[in-house]
Amino acid sequence: MRVIAKKILREFWEKHNDCEQQLKSWFKEASVAEWKNAHDIKSEYPSASILNDQRIVFNIKGNHYRLIVKLNYDYQMIWIRFIGTHAEYDKIDANEIKKNGN
Repeated sequence: MRVIAKKILREFWEKHNDCEQQLKSWFKEASVAEWKNAHDIKSEYPSASILNDQRIVFNIKGNHYRLIVKLNYDYQMIWIRFIGTHAEYDKIDANEIKKNGN
């Protein structure tokens, strides 16, 4: 899948370097994945939360951080919608957030 945009992840791990390796691993795995539906993701990432078929929340670094993505399976695209601490995640509506923090 094509992940848009790695820059968001990089900027985050530059501020929170304790999750750098986990985010790099997630990016690498997602970039080569050919997920066809949310079930494919859940089988690879059992702790991921399926909000709806196109929006998934990944737990990063033992649930210290949350990564929300929007997917288009037909076009094999992933858009980063949010990356933040668990406390920051608790303050947003994961179903509505359009771009990191907005």
